[in-house]
Order: sequence, then C-alpha cells, then structure tokens
Amino acid sequence: MAPPLVRALLCTAVVALAVAPVAGAAPSRAWPSAVVAAEQVTPAAEPHFDWPLRPRPTVLRRFDNPEYDWLPGHRGVDLGAAPGSPVLAPGDGIVVFAGTVAGKPVVSLRHEGGLRTTYEPVEPSVTVGARITRGSPIGTLAPGHEGCPAPACLHWGARRDPTIRNRPQYVDPLGLLRLAPLRLKPLPAR
Repeated sequence: MAPPLVRALLCTAVVALAVAPVAGAAPSRAWPSAVVAAEQVTPAAEPHFDWPLRPRPTVLRRFDNPEYDWLPGHRGVDLGAAPGSPVLAPGDGIVVFAGTVAGKPVVSLRHEGGLRTTYEPVEPSVTVGARITRGSPIGTLAPGHEGCPAPACLHWGARRDPTIRNRPQYVDPLGLLRLAPLRLKPLPAR
C-alpha cells in the first residue's frame, strides 16, 4: 500500500485529469465525474493518526532522511512541549517496546500495515504487549532530548517493515497525519 502522501498526490493527479477540459466538451459536464473519481481513489480503510501531544505541538525539527542509510540525518520529527506532558498514541496499535535505549526512555508501537512508531524521551505508562487505541496515554515526556531548544522535545519516529534489502524504510511521521482534507471546488464557467 502506498504512503498517504503518495496516495494524495495520485488522487490529485486523477482529479486533475478528470476535470481537464477536452476539446469540444463542456467543462461543467466533466465535474461530477471528477468527484466520483476522487472518492473512488481515496481508500476508506486508511488508518487515521493524530498528534501524539495535546494541544497541537510546534514542530521544532523536521524529518530529514539521508540519501544513504549510513549518512547522518534526522529520521523523525521533534515536537516542542513541557516536561511531564502526556504522550498519546497517535493510532491504534500494540506496544512492542517500553524501556530504555542508551539511557533514554523509549516507547515503540506497532500499527497496522507494518508501521512502527517510536517516542523518546518518554517515561512509559504502558507495558509490552498492551493493545492501545488512538488517543490513549503511553507515557509522559521527559526532558533531555539532545539539541532541543524547548523545555522538552518529543522525538517522534516512524518506519515501515524491512524492505527487500532487509532494512526498515523510515517515513516522515507528519505524513501520517491528515493535516488538511482535500477539497474540490467547481471550475468557473467558461
């Protein structure tokens, strides 16, 4: 299954082709078919993800996936918040890790479709194997994320199951959010 951003771009391309004027055709007649095409392309069963912090946090550092696995980059996003803020599950899943990595508290969730999301530094309030639902607390934000300009930063990472080369595919967690719905507007009459 294609990532949400790719599906949105494909949907936009299908709609653009459907509403493009054809020589000799009336533009107003093409519009209803574009709405049907957009509804058919958008998958209804796509899991819905929310922000892991409330209220909506400020993105202090964006995703920066390097060209090669061995190059430095930023395989997630840093979200600013206050220490002790509750961290929420952005989607339904299962807790696959709740503990420390290199002295930092970390929680990892497995979601449908081979997606895994990771949160650090988070003092876990969940245990491995627990089923969680979107919006349920998974822990509290701890201070001490390196390079964070705020009192505390949540590093939110996301990756898909290993690919053919047996390496995980890191994805931008912000791409999991439905930040703005796609709205089609009628074309002006010609």
